Amino acid sequence: MNTKTKELAELSVPRLMLKFFIPAFIGVFVNALYNIVDRVFIGHGVGSMALSGVSATFPVMLIVMGFGMLIGIGAGVLVSINMGKHDMNKAEQVLGSSFLLMLLVSVLITLIGFSIKDPMLRSFGATPETIKYANDYLNIILAGTVFQVVGFSLNNIIRAEGNARIAMISMLISAGTNIILNPVFIWGLNLGVKGAAYATVISMVVLSAWVLLHFRSSKSVVKLKVRNIRLNRHILFEILAIGMAPFFMQIANSIVQGLLNAKLIAFGGDLAVGAMGIVNSVLTLIVMAIVAINMASQPIISFNYGARSFGRVKETLRIAIISSSVIAVFAFVLVESFPGKIVELFNATDEELLLFGTEGLQIGLLALPFVGFQVVTGNFFQSMGEARIAVLLTLLRQVIILIPLLFILPEFWGLQGIWFSIPISDFCSAIIVVFFLVNHWKKLNARIKTHT
Repeated sequence: MNTKTKELAELSVPRLMLKFFIPAFIGVFVNALYNIVDRVFIGHGVGSMALSGVSATFPVMLIVMGFGMLIGIGAGVLVSINMGKHDMNKAEQVLGSSFLLMLLVSVLITLIGFSIKDPMLRSFGATPETIKYANDYLNIILAGTVFQVVGFSLNNIIRAEGNARIAMISMLISAGTNIILNPVFIWGLNLGVKGAAYATVISMVVLSAWVLLHFRSSKSVVKLKVRNIRLNRHILFEILAIGMAPFFMQIANSIVQGLLNAKLIAFGGDLAVGAMGIVNSVLTLIVMAIVAINMASQPIISFNYGARSFGRVKETLRIAIISSSVIAVFAFVLVESFPGKIVELFNATDEELLLFGTEGLQIGLLALPFVGFQVVTGNFFQSMGEARIAVLLTLLRQVIILIPLLFILPEFWGLQGIWFSIPISDFCSAIIVVFFLVNHWKKLNARIKTHT
């Protein structure tokens, strides 16, 4: 039993969670800075209309990230479970199959993306005034899809094998590259939104190179071996089944963002879309902190579930729920106290954008305290391979409840109806998630008694 495997099996759960959470938090925080930094530099360096144009590309970015999560999280869970079963050969087969899948999916996304780019951007809220900015940004991002999918997916597997610190360093290197290159390309070389896109793609190239080198080094627990880089149908099915929940979450989020942008154009205009971009940036930063808890808990839950140590699974879930709820409440207080100041970080000169953005933050994040445990619960089911429940809980917030509200409420309350749709959906889905959580908590208690 190597050091990483021994830690997952024997180190106290609170210590293990803290050990994994700190690098995961730093990693996802700097990862969230990718889009946020782009928007800050674009908002100040190019203008509010450019910010609205780039915001129209956000649903496309979510789709690309969704495929990265489909493969990376699905493979990561499988790697952790097989490590718990002490089947390292199967874990390495999962890594090899997932890597080839990343390459094939990336090529497919790029080809389809370029073929439907213009109608897709218009459906996601780009207007004649903002379509040029959206096109300039997305052309470059699509060309670099393979680096985003490979870098994100493999880095998640690094975390799943227990190397949380290396996964953190990966994101620090990549995000640092992006932050440094943004002002150089946008202002120094006067490339505008193209400069922001170039900075993002180059940072992803750096990330991909770094993670590939890791899996060929002595520091990796599972190795990327040439003989395993082939499509194993059984393994691919398992990867896709487990990764389907985060994938559906991202695709659903993309559809919702497109619908939101269309409604915002109808009831508020281009600057309302820019305001939504700001709301998304802030929400992403908050949710990423909760996602860091998921990243810390996933290898612990998956490994110990595979090892049938259900007491450690339950303890990990309990700590994750408490921690995520504390983060969500703290973020809620902060956002509701200083919404205007937060909007000014993106653009301090456009009064209408400031008005839309402030209202969007104040109303849209009203149910934020109920979001933390929902995200954690979905991850819990996913980490145990319970894909169907994880998908259902994910779609509750993003599709099943939210989309009907977006069609109904704006007809009565206009722009405010759009903002209110978000917290109402969060609150209603929270009630249903509690039911699943309590039910499975009882099942965990029963399994603990059976295996003691």
